[in-house]
Amino acid sequence: MKTLIFIVFFLFVTPVNLTDALRNQVESNEVIMNFPELAKLQGHPCEEHDVITQDGYVLKLFHIPGKRGLPILLMHGILDSSDTWIIKGKKSLAVALANTGHDIWLGNCRGNHYSRRHVSLNPDLDDIFWDFSFREHGYHDLPALIDTILNNTGATKLNAIGHSQGNSIFYVLGATRPEYNERVNLLIALAPVSFLHHMGHPWGPVVKLIPEMGSYFKSHGIVEILNQRSLFYKLLKFLCHQPIGYAICVQGVIFTFFGKDIEELPPAVWPIIFRHVPDSTSIKNLIHYGQVTRTKRFSHFDYGVKKNLVLYNSSSPPEYDHSRVGMRVVLLAAENDMVCRPNDVAILRRKLPNVVRYAVINRTEYSHLDFVWAENNHIYLFPLVFDMLKNYDL
Repeated sequence: MKTLIFIVFFLFVTPVNLTDALRNQVESNEVIMNFPELAKLQGHPCEEHDVITQDGYVLKLFHIPGKRGLPILLMHGILDSSDTWIIKGKKSLAVALANTGHDIWLGNCRGNHYSRRHVSLNPDLDDIFWDFSFREHGYHDLPALIDTILNNTGATKLNAIGHSQGNSIFYVLGATRPEYNERVNLLIALAPVSFLHHMGHPWGPVVKLIPEMGSYFKSHGIVEILNQRSLFYKLLKFLCHQPIGYAICVQGVIFTFFGKDIEELPPAVWPIIFRHVPDSTSIKNLIHYGQVTRTKRFSHFDYGVKKNLVLYNSSSPPEYDHSRVGMRVVLLAAENDMVCRPNDVAILRRKLPNVVRYAVINRTEYSHLDFVWAENNHIYLFPLVFDMLKNYDL
């Protein structure tokens, strides 16, 4: 098992050129729409904003204008992008919100294909570009996105909806930059990742190998995962689009690690999803989540005793203080979520001081990825979201 995991991760991150023949096979018939094109397909105009963070990253922020209620910021999960909120068309949350007149903004964290830019660093040449984890997403990316939205709309607050990592970063924001608690009226947290004590069985071997993987990647100068030029990325895209791809990619990997729900995530939807997912992030980001899982502490990045003493004045990294996250939060969990288990959401619920609603989706098979891609979210999820927006909008 250990050898297999190392091989898979090596393929994930190694930039290797495919033969021309295979590249043509992989890319010839694939037409991938970007977010504005997907919005236009659903009958909505879309604005684009380039947002520059305090540390120089250039983030892409999309805006579908509306006049109803406060502006809403949607934040994607790890290895994902803003596309996740719209790729299911009329069955997507972004389209449902836009169709009802809401003013929606869709952010992209540093490192994915929309936000793979910097004012002075080259992501292909400068390893320091990839020296970030979810800490920087929360401390730098979110403030820049929020300020841009408020400055453009004249609003003093916004609502937010996050999926998976898209919630972790709000806890970092509220704990480290508490002034932003006043600028977030309500966070609706879908699969609210923070504590990862009870992750499903398949994650165990991976988590145990995190320290070894970190050392290996560091010694080989590997800083990015899912580089779109990597051998694994191109083969993954090719494989998952083949007839056998559903059995291998979905049933063999995705359902095993994230939760199986064949009815809500049937074979027909995956070719659409695989055009946009997965996306890139830093190795450091994955290692940070691995540390959270292994130590059972939602803490700052662990650099080792020597550097920890310099950065934190402590041999171990301090935990993020959830009691400082003063924004109102709605926590929505799923019984079949193999990543964000209801037991872990219960811990988060006890830690956060301003949880206004907690609910488990009323479907036993509902999983981590159902929150963004389920066929019938108009039944299971959207009523909860719209009810919360109505109850807590200003």
